[in-house]
Amino acid sequence: MVMKCPRCVQRVHRAADLCPHCGFEIREADRAFGAQEVRLKCLTDAAGVLRKRERETARKMLEEFQRKFPQLFFAVYFGTFRELPSLRQFGFWLLNRGAFEDVEVSRPNQCGVLLSVDVGGKSAGISFGYNLQPFLTEDTTFRALSAAHPYFLQEQYLKAMEVVVDRLSKTLRRQAKRARRDPELFTPDDIVSEDGKGEMLERIRANHRTKLPKL
Repeated sequence: MVMKCPRCVQRVHRAADLCPHCGFEIREADRAFGAQEVRLKCLTDAAGVLRKRERETARKMLEEFQRKFPQLFFAVYFGTFRELPSLRQFGFWLLNRGAFEDVEVSRPNQCGVLLSVDVGGKSAGISFGYNLQPFLTEDTTFRALSAAHPYFLQEQYLKAMEVVVDRLSKTLRRQAKRARRDPELFTPDDIVSEDGKGEMLERIRANHRTKLPKL
């Protein structure tokens, strides 16, 4: 399996201790953010920027994403960082160390999308699990962030989140249609599910839908 280095964005085998292109290693992120497992939920407002009603709306938005894409999950982290080496590194680290309590075990972190927002630094970044690399690119995530940028600057965080989720949802739907037409473009040999059978990609390709239980 491969992933993208958060420093140089080159492809790296997940089992590698460090990036052969720039020398980055997960221990660098661990030294900055901690080496222990982090337990959190899909919506984490550590900066306290959302009102109660906005948090409820945001959670429903993430639940709706999971209904549309039952093989995936979307997480959002609002924080204020005093010293942040790289927002990209933070997203990479959180997808590696995060244990999302409200995500079913059938949706592993390699099937997750993470929007990280540094409220103090007025910056945002998108990270995604390596199983999504055939479906999302740096360009598509950059365009989603660019569309939401004015709302981040105006501190309309819920609206900014809505724009990002909507843009990436549309991208995934388009890619799902393309995958059905040209499946070989979305099943590279080094991107497989944990069971080695490519089940996760098959489910995206089929645009699979299931109903989630109501809580």
